[in-house]
Amino acid sequence: MGKPNEISESGNILLRTALFKQVSPDQANELLPALRRAIFDKNDFIFREGGRDQRMFLLESGRVKLVHSSSDDRVQLLSIHSYGEVLGEIPIFDPNGGPRTASAVAMKNHTVVVWLEHDALFSWLEEYPQVAVDMLQVLANRMRANNERISDLVFMDVPARLAKTMLDLGSRFGEPVEAGLKVPHDLTQEELAQLVGSSRETVNKALMDFSNRGWIAREGRSIIIYQPGMLIRRSRR
Repeated sequence: MGKPNEISESGNILLRTALFKQVSPDQANELLPALRRAIFDKNDFIFREGGRDQRMFLLESGRVKLVHSSSDDRVQLLSIHSYGEVLGEIPIFDPNGGPRTASAVAMKNHTVVVWLEHDALFSWLEEYPQVAVDMLQVLANRMRANNERISDLVFMDVPARLAKTMLDLGSRFGEPVEAGLKVPHDLTQEELAQLVGSSRETVNKALMDFSNRGWIAREGRSIIIYQPGMLIRRSRR
């Protein structure tokens, strides 16, 4: 991991995150002295499950996965995050709420994050209390998304969840190509299954079915979506 360093005014990542979307450049720049940057290589831990630090992390470049480990050392992939997203915000808003419940792991070399300590953020919020209301709206949206994911696990079958997952990955990471939309998810088969919330065998069976129908094609750790409309339809069944 590279040594942390200060952030230049022109590169203030706060201005490119949903959590600070209502903040003016002048307001955001007041936090510059408190921001620190660090660079991680693939498979480096940005923070670890069980940690008790009170930092909030913002992803400036690269990709990060959140994982949870069980008592018998099984690992569950919870979510994937990319440019401009916030990581590990719960301890900074609930500093007495206990240890971190997941680990953040870099998925690419030269993954760049910046972080902010609890005390620095709250001192700043005392000057701009309206910003706290805007932040609550963003956090509420994240809670809604988590609730929807739980609902999907209960009420949707595996092919529907897989179709929805691929559409989500496509909207966030997709690259238009002549044949369709190429989605470089950078996941192993086991990780993709974890993200869908099923076994590798069941997800592979659904992927093969989608491929046979001509909706998608698999290409290493990428998927090419040929017919997004059919995936949308399948995700709603």
